[in-house]
Amino acid sequence: MNAPHRLPRYEMFRLGLFQMGLGMMSLLTLGVLNRIMIDELKVLPILAATAIAMHQLVSPVRVWFGQLSDTRPLWGYHRSGYVWLGAALFTSLSFVILQVVWQIGGNLQAHGWDGVTYAWLGLCGGLFGLYGIALSLSSTPFAALLVDVTDETERPQLIGVVWSMLMVGIVLGAVISAQIIQRPQLCGNEILTYDPTASTKAVDLALLQSSINPLFLFVPAAVLGLSFIATWGIERRYSRLGDRIAAMLSVPLREDQITFGRALKILTANRQTGLFFSFLLVMTLSLFMQDAILEPFGGEVFGLCVADTTRLNAFWGTGTLVGIGLTGFVIAPRLGKMNTTRWGCLLAAFSLALIIISGFSANATMLRAVIAIFGFAVGLLTVGATNLMLDLTATATAGTFIGAWGLSQAVARALATISGGGLLSLGKSLFPNPALAYGLVFFTQIVGFFIAITLLRRIDVQEFQTDSRQAIATTLGAELD
Repeated sequence: MNAPHRLPRYEMFRLGLFQMGLGMMSLLTLGVLNRIMIDELKVLPILAATAIAMHQLVSPVRVWFGQLSDTRPLWGYHRSGYVWLGAALFTSLSFVILQVVWQIGGNLQAHGWDGVTYAWLGLCGGLFGLYGIALSLSSTPFAALLVDVTDETERPQLIGVVWSMLMVGIVLGAVISAQIIQRPQLCGNEILTYDPTASTKAVDLALLQSSINPLFLFVPAAVLGLSFIATWGIERRYSRLGDRIAAMLSVPLREDQITFGRALKILTANRQTGLFFSFLLVMTLSLFMQDAILEPFGGEVFGLCVADTTRLNAFWGTGTLVGIGLTGFVIAPRLGKMNTTRWGCLLAAFSLALIIISGFSANATMLRAVIAIFGFAVGLLTVGATNLMLDLTATATAGTFIGAWGLSQAVARALATISGGGLLSLGKSLFPNPALAYGLVFFTQIVGFFIAITLLRRIDVQEFQTDSRQAIATTLGAELD
């Protein structure tokens, strides 16, 4: 068997096209859809947020999909077949979800909150759950593929390139979204003071459909194409998975010996796995708690139009893109993965404190600048924590470990969506000043980052790798005795 080729730089950028597509989809499905539901169709915010969070609440399937890609090739590929199937499903489902959203809006305008409206909303939540499953089916094997095709020296550069492309996709999505909702009727007092229980017609639904539907046809089709372009031929030419499994044991290993039960035993073999799972949970929760409330913050406290608040994502994405680029090629090689992650947490906490201050001054220019700084901190954390994640991944069962790390992050994202809205509601009940109400959310995030730093101090990569090697040999070797 010929040794796999080393991954060239241009192939790293090709792999990044998949992440760029995911970035574009995240702005379409989460940025555009949640804005339409809450701001334009007047769906109750708590109900809209709960429906959307369903795509993250199904995240436990990530562990199973990861293990499946370790042991059951699809169409002759351990990773690529699952990437393609999942991409076909989640891009198709995005358009279906949009059509259900129109049904919610139409029934809400005609009949208000009756049983039919709630039924359509329940269907929307269920479809978001299916969307999350399809996304997990595609993204978890893709992340495992990044482990398969690189060694420890190549991996930091690949992570920098791939996650930079994700930010490019988010920036593109933000620009596209802002252009769509650049409407005079979606700005000013109407948005700032609307009654969230109102069922009267707020927008021309037919006009809105004619503007949004083509977008949800063209972009998902482009993302599906990018998924194929990004991964075609990569696994067959560059994957080292087979060699790594064989190296773990002194005799050849059948793929069906890595059962789900054995993979979970390897996953829970040492305390470092639990520590890193907890760190990812707290860090991700702290990082994304503002997701559900940042745009309303810009509208209520700063008086920004809907299109302007959507463009805040472009400032965040640009800052993250710069952060990832500098961290992957300059900062992380000098500071190391652990210190890079620690400084990312500290900078994120500092920028959130500045966001609180900007709220009291209602200075929109300061807000945009601080959000860019926050994005830079996200870049530090993305490169640092992702490289730590890959170091804390047993290569023979990479899919299972990537699934576990993805599970931690997805659960945290769901909790962040729900808790951000809950804390804002609590803040509004406690403080008459909106800046203080939103500040409660940002302050909670700051506390979370300091908890994450405390957990990070206890993580030891060397201990994990030693214990995992022993667990793999013990668990998989037992079958051969």
